[in-house]
Amino acid sequence: MKLIFVTGWTVSGLWKWISTASIAKLLQNSWLNIWVVKMDPYLQVDAGTMSPYEHWEVFVTKDGWETDLDLWNYERFLWKSLSKQSNITTWKVYQNVINKERAWEYLWQTVQIIPHITNEIKDNISLVAKEHDITIIEVWWTVWDIESLPFLEAIRQFKRDLWQENVFYVHVALLLKLDFSWEIKTKPIQHTIVKLREYWIQSNMLICRTSEDISSKLIDKISMLCDIDSENIIEWRDVSTIYEVPKKLKDQDVDKKILKYFWYKDNISKMDDWNELVSWISNPIKNITIWIVWKYTEFQDTYKSITEAIIHAWARNAIKVNINWIDSELLQNDSYESKLKRFVEEEKLNAILIPGWFGPRWIEWMINAVTFARKFNVPFLWICLWMQVAVIEYARNVCKLKKAGSSEFENKLESKVIDIMNDQKNIKNKWWTMRLWAYDAILKKWSLASKLYGTTNISERHRHRYEVNPNYHSTLEKWWLVLSWKSPDDKLVEFIELENHPYFIATQAHPEFKSSLENPHPLFLWLIKAAIQFEK
Repeated sequence: MKLIFVTGWTVSGLWKWISTASIAKLLQNSWLNIWVVKMDPYLQVDAGTMSPYEHWEVFVTKDGWETDLDLWNYERFLWKSLSKQSNITTWKVYQNVINKERAWEYLWQTVQIIPHITNEIKDNISLVAKEHDITIIEVWWTVWDIESLPFLEAIRQFKRDLWQENVFYVHVALLLKLDFSWEIKTKPIQHTIVKLREYWIQSNMLICRTSEDISSKLIDKISMLCDIDSENIIEWRDVSTIYEVPKKLKDQDVDKKILKYFWYKDNISKMDDWNELVSWISNPIKNITIWIVWKYTEFQDTYKSITEAIIHAWARNAIKVNINWIDSELLQNDSYESKLKRFVEEEKLNAILIPGWFGPRWIEWMINAVTFARKFNVPFLWICLWMQVAVIEYARNVCKLKKAGSSEFENKLESKVIDIMNDQKNIKNKWWTMRLWAYDAILKKWSLASKLYGTTNISERHRHRYEVNPNYHSTLEKWWLVLSWKSPDDKLVEFIELENHPYFIATQAHPEFKSSLENPHPLFLWLIKAAIQFEK
């Protein structure tokens, strides 16, 4: 096994995941089998109940594990589906140790942090690492955090277990510049290296986050005080797009240095395709505007996967997408239609996209947006909960079911067009009613969705509890709503669309989770194309 551990310090939010994902991308480009693992010291079972204000949105792996968005970031750089084995949490580690203790696997032993917890951490890493050439493990939080101590001890032990030449430590730290004196200070970096040394971890490479160039004199100073070769002091300056980072690291031969350390042959291919896509992000040939109507208005990164999926499609089309973040309160009164029409006429609106969220807030207002997009042929992509809202709007305004709604928000309804399935109604533990997984489905051959995907058999990831009520499928279809994608047993609706509309698609799934720079998701790719046509 060959392992790379990525740690961080000074402040959180240094985007260690970009360093991790970029190194993984460069090594994958060297024809190596690369895997990435995230170690999360939080005590939750998974990230499903965390606030999006703290940890962005929740990501779902193909095998149904809820994580923070870092795993999706790895996937979009590598274009590789990761699994629940790529997420090691404190809960998972301690639960396994407790289960083993109850099964008498530690009989007559005193179960302790060392060696039992650290061994469990190492076993989790080794389980996936033995199947790959190089495994990169990001350690969440900073080296000062008490929650990280067992994980840091475990990664120290690997150097002893596997021998030093098979373990490589990368540290990401902030190079501070004092605004009042214009000085660049290295002391915080020195302190973080000292702290790591207290755990007997000596970094092999230091990635310095900085807003300006690092002089050779400063590099020599950091090298001497941190005992890291000057050629392994890497500068990561601020960039206009995160997809530039692999190129910035490659320009400093990060991949060559790691391959040399591991005694791998220098077999590095170019990244011309990747760099060309990045250039189209920076130099688009046209602009369009997409509205994203949102709930978590204080923090745009709660929809990071949506905005990045748009950027992927933007790069492929060479069309810059100006995102206009719209507070859904704009849609709350009768004047919404005239407001939206004015935006269309002034070319301030080319398409509407609504990302998923939970909860009843603003549902009635959002129905107005569906009505507008449907009546005025505005390109329209709605995800997760908003497919259900689109069904409610259609049932009320087209199918004449005026009391249509969802039992998630109101239980006493005449027409529960959205409902929880019968086999889940008596389950008290709400987590077990969640549909979390990558689910297969079958598209109708003549549908717009099958045209976009180029196939009738697809798989998308899910994160929801309520479904379109099967009792209303025939009614909706009678009134010309196309239920274009259903589960193989024909019970669950995954896609709806309208004929004779330039782009009216809503999906129960989360297609943004499968988008990457090199392979943008077709729903986002074609949304932008429809928006361009709408402008004409």
